Amino acid sequence: MSTDVKVGISDIAIYLPRLKIDLETIIKKRASESDGKILEKVLKRALEKTGVLSMHFPESWEDSVTMAAQAALKLINRKRFNLKALRYLVSGTETTVDYSKPLSSYVIGILKKAGISLPQSISTFQTQHACAGGTVALMAISALLGFTQSSGESGIVLCSDIARYGKYTSAEMTQGAGAIALLTETDPKLIELDLKTAGYSSKDVDDFFRPLGSEIAKVKGGFSVRCYMEAMDSALVDLSSRSGKTPKEMLTSADMYALHVPYPKLPTNTMEYLLGKYVEMDKEAIEKILKEKGFYEMTAPASKSGNIYTGSMFMSLAFLLKNRYNQLGNAIVGKKILMGSYGSGNTMVFMSGIIAPSAPEVIKNWDLEEIWDHQKSTIQDYESWIESNGKTSEQYASLLESKRSSIQPDMFFLDRIREDGYREYSYSSQHS
Repeated sequence: MSTDVKVGISDIAIYLPRLKIDLETIIKKRASESDGKILEKVLKRALEKTGVLSMHFPESWEDSVTMAAQAALKLINRKRFNLKALRYLVSGTETTVDYSKPLSSYVIGILKKAGISLPQSISTFQTQHACAGGTVALMAISALLGFTQSSGESGIVLCSDIARYGKYTSAEMTQGAGAIALLTETDPKLIELDLKTAGYSSKDVDDFFRPLGSEIAKVKGGFSVRCYMEAMDSALVDLSSRSGKTPKEMLTSADMYALHVPYPKLPTNTMEYLLGKYVEMDKEAIEKILKEKGFYEMTAPASKSGNIYTGSMFMSLAFLLKNRYNQLGNAIVGKKILMGSYGSGNTMVFMSGIIAPSAPEVIKNWDLEEIWDHQKSTIQDYESWIESNGKTSEQYASLLESKRSSIQPDMFFLDRIREDGYREYSYSSQHS
């Protein structure tokens, strides 16, 4: 691979399911079902510690495949790249629907039902490491595109997940669902990534896991927070070493930070820790510099969406770039960014990038606010979603029949679970 080839992200598309519920509504319901006061206190404390206010969750006929397809369709419909030159369609997820077949393979078929035919001459695969799976996929196909250097070729990374935890636990306050589609190219239009200096940190820990056969993740809250912070510190040191700089120089030379945001207060606390440790700033100075860099606009979306796992950093990145473009205009070009992606279990990727010359043209055409167009849901809608998981073929057929009227035009949906367990999908067109 040539040393001067540029690779990275050219566009970002976001999909959030329409159903949304305020977490206070869930707290009231849970408190009414148990020893109210104690549980209510625990759950409200979880809200205070996380900074999350609400969450989006899928319809009973949606899953990680349909959401990935919605994000991909949005990206493709912008017509900003040559679809015939697509070489990679890769998914990063921790909530897959099949132990063998990647989400991206299903997406090929489901897009065809919407009239989008992808080339057969593409590679599909899936990467997994908790919430860092999408970042690993991005780095993999960026490197492959950079290696081949064939003009006009591109890849799409699909980050799609549903975060689910047990009822009556504080983790229930950190659920969410959503998907991201990333357009990846050489000579990228949005962010040029420096893959050579990327910093890593990996260990074998049990801070978070989802055992085979379980639809509910297990998490050790306090331990996971510590793992996140320690891994980011370690990856920052590795990034700095590979860049020939000190951690202080890496942090102070960056114009913006984009991190994995499972909930707003975790990356905020982590950056306060790192800036305090390496730049020796007090809390007031840290808050000032984070505000100047648009950091709080980066963390804010997760307070409304909840945790979308692999797509979390990229949704936050999009809102950060939109904010910085609104503030700086074309002067955003050439700004330096640090991106930190955490995967429980655990791994951390910390890499740097440069805002590309064509970024203003890309960013100004984004309408990020449209993702908040939602249907305010009842607690019954939420409980129905919780109970819809793990259905047999016959049970799902009955459920879909009762929910079919809620499938809007231009939506992908799980049409059938066959008796052998295979999932079949359909598309609801404007004319169906």
